[in-house]
Amino acid sequence: MDGTVGLRVLLCVCLASLLIPQAMPTQGSPPGRPKVSKKRQTVDTSVDGMTIRSLKVNCKVTSRFAHYVITSQVVNNADEAKEVAFDVEIPKTAFISDFAITADGKAFIGDIKDKVTAWKQYRKASVSGENAGLVRASGRTMEQFTIHLTVGPRSKATFRLTYEEVLKRRLTQYNIDIKVKPKQLVHHFEIDVDIFEPQGISKLDAQASFLPKELANQLIKKSFSGKQGHVLFRPTVGQQQSCPMCSTSMLNGDFKVTYDVNRDKLCDLLVANNHFAHFFAPQNLTNLNKNLVFVIDISTSMEGQKVKQTKEALLKILGDMRPGDYFDLVLFGTDVQSWRGSLVQASAANLRAAQDFVRRFFLAGATNLNGGLLRGIEILNQAHGSIPELSNHASVLIMLTDGEPTEGVTDRSQILKNVRNAIRGRYPLYNLGFGHNVDFSFLEVMSMENNGRAQRIYEDHDATQQLQGFYDQVANPLLVDVELLYPQDTVSALTQHRHKQYYEGSEIMVAGRIADHKLSSFKADVLARGEGQEFKATCLVDEEEMKKLLQERGHMLENHVERLWAYLTIQELLAKRMKLEGKEKANVTAKALQMSLAYQFVTPLTSMIMRGMTDEDGLEPIIDKPPEDSLPLEMLGHRKTFMLSASQPSPTRPSYDIQQLPNQVTGVDTDPHFLIHVPQKEDTLCFNINEEPGVVLSLVQDPDTGFSVNGQLIGRKASSPGQHEGTYFGRLGISNPATDFQLEVTPQNIMLNPGLGGPVFSWRDQASVRQHEVVVTINRKRNLVVSVEDGGTFEVVLHRVWKGSAVHQDFLGFYVLDSHRMSARTHGLLGQFFHPFDYQVSDPHPGSDPTKTDATMVVKSRQLTVTRGLQKDYSKDPRHGAEVTCWFVHNNGAGLIDGVYTDYIVPDIF
Repeated sequence: MDGTVGLRVLLCVCLASLLIPQAMPTQGSPPGRPKVSKKRQTVDTSVDGMTIRSLKVNCKVTSRFAHYVITSQVVNNADEAKEVAFDVEIPKTAFISDFAITADGKAFIGDIKDKVTAWKQYRKASVSGENAGLVRASGRTMEQFTIHLTVGPRSKATFRLTYEEVLKRRLTQYNIDIKVKPKQLVHHFEIDVDIFEPQGISKLDAQASFLPKELANQLIKKSFSGKQGHVLFRPTVGQQQSCPMCSTSMLNGDFKVTYDVNRDKLCDLLVANNHFAHFFAPQNLTNLNKNLVFVIDISTSMEGQKVKQTKEALLKILGDMRPGDYFDLVLFGTDVQSWRGSLVQASAANLRAAQDFVRRFFLAGATNLNGGLLRGIEILNQAHGSIPELSNHASVLIMLTDGEPTEGVTDRSQILKNVRNAIRGRYPLYNLGFGHNVDFSFLEVMSMENNGRAQRIYEDHDATQQLQGFYDQVANPLLVDVELLYPQDTVSALTQHRHKQYYEGSEIMVAGRIADHKLSSFKADVLARGEGQEFKATCLVDEEEMKKLLQERGHMLENHVERLWAYLTIQELLAKRMKLEGKEKANVTAKALQMSLAYQFVTPLTSMIMRGMTDEDGLEPIIDKPPEDSLPLEMLGHRKTFMLSASQPSPTRPSYDIQQLPNQVTGVDTDPHFLIHVPQKEDTLCFNINEEPGVVLSLVQDPDTGFSVNGQLIGRKASSPGQHEGTYFGRLGISNPATDFQLEVTPQNIMLNPGLGGPVFSWRDQASVRQHEVVVTINRKRNLVVSVEDGGTFEVVLHRVWKGSAVHQDFLGFYVLDSHRMSARTHGLLGQFFHPFDYQVSDPHPGSDPTKTDATMVVKSRQLTVTRGLQKDYSKDPRHGAEVTCWFVHNNGAGLIDGVYTDYIVPDIF
């Protein structure tokens, strides 16, 4: 169950996965198949000359803190260099803390730095998952770590990846889920899980989906006694074979370890090395009754499977409610409607009526998210004020949406303020974002500000089960207004210690520092409200027990307790910074960065540099973690191979064929020459803008949607007095405020949502990124294309200058490939020409330059003198360009453009 996974790993040995030769098969052998001996004991485990000598997963868990080391060794038995790939999936919530490669007698060890320093040094992009060694979002809860490298003939390479995570208790257990998919027989395959829990282990199980139950019982060794548990899976090569005469592996599926700890003590305090961890999960409490309001999006975008699955989940959830619960349903499309308009008891008759209402409601209109939430909050608030007994229940608000606010109040900051002021901290708000078209970071911030959390529901066949699984986690509240208090003069740097509600099957975890010589005065007081009474408890440290634990686990216990505190603190700081701005955000970010570096975690603020390894461009790989809310990245299959010995041909890369796009030569390039394609005239107009370096010009501005493109000029010094100082576009800002989309493009990098710490791409990358209705496609060292649904399609061309060029720095060109869906009010130096306009040219005659023709143009009721000339269009060929004949309008486009060119100067690119 992905929703309950505490730790997942994917070990994959296949054509785009873990440690498989990527070279072509040798002549005379069938592709993709190794030689197979008829004798089982001499089975050939190599594929195309490559053998995986060992593949081991070692996991050590100490008081919920999991430390994982994945080690693999591959041997190249061939007489030529071969390419291999180390491909692992780790949980999105985990932090990589170490990575090392040993190959051809050389060791390459990762060095963790702050991200800004790393990119200044190496000018590489922190794209999630494209470059070798980088990490990208993969599936629902995972991130994929991949690195390719070339191993020399008759050589071996060893990979070692370390990452860490705190296991969270969900639905009464901790879960370790390891995906196994070697696709090749491995000489020494091993999964070794060692668990140490001071409370004592109450249950431990391990299963493998790829093994029949009887065989699993034979091959998986599991045991637990007291504080220790152990799971070992070490199949021989023969036990890995899918059949006695086969060279294929049957290891293909999930390896799951689940466990829980004893709960006979109310308090579980662990102290080591001046740090403490407090685990709170009391048992045998009476369930609190709930006041539950569901706020459901019924806009037309929910049509099809989404509304069907939502209804299925609601029907099941309503069927599971207890008679003492109270509830109501709110639906929002363009309008807002509620089932009852007030809380009603979950009687059998009311539940049947509510289920009938769910079956019958239909979709309607836009997305009045603000109105729907405020109606749901109003229903809960009225119940608290008018029915005294309901104020003792646990109130919960659950909102589900698949889109963004488009009706009523649509400003996100105003919605956040409205919801915050209406709830006033009285109960939690849980937001469920259905699919990838939601602004998930917006939902996360809203939930965090109101004591809840957000969860994405993936559009898939099991969406009903995902919704039900989320509800199961909050279905049984046991305590409300939980506070874990510690002596102020004794502790510092506490993690979150106030929780609105505690649910059955979960666990509250608090960590902090203890001042020197204050252990004797350290204690924890727990205050909460339960069913019909106040809950109070005091927890003390058993110092003798702590000494025994230190003797049993030694340095590992001390290290893990401190790293557990650091992990929780960094996670909370990263979450907190999402809802802050300005100086407050900067301070929180600085603290999270300082701790990430101190404890050597790869977080969204740090990068790991693999020193000594280089790709075909001579650059060292950088390992990055995606931002907190990873965008759905759709990588186009590009990879980099890092060279340790023999050279390797560069892999082929997909490219975006610009010629497939509408042929509209409207744009601006070089010094800056503006080209205006006029389809109805089958002609082109052109003009220049002469301004100082640093000036920002408005190129496209659509007031109906807020979409804009602005460009900043850079310049080259004039070589002699009186000569024109050339200017070029060196920085472009493309913004779509309706979806909080910003793209900053320079000749060095492409930065997505730079103000929010979004991913940074290099022009060496090949990638496609989608954020809501905006798709950005980067074509390596060539161009990028931005396509906006119900908007336009635009191209940015990269110009790399050669060493002897008169232009001393790289620059950008900007082209409009499709603009027919832009609004009629679109403006800007280019945007004003997106829709038809007329002009007449007459009286052609020789101009002051006898080689060129002048003429009279009448446009916008103005009479201008224009000159026939040539410009270049680089939209299809960024290197050489294509000549375009145009009528040149003098004096910065005066008379052709609306107003004067200085009207288009703006303060910044966004």
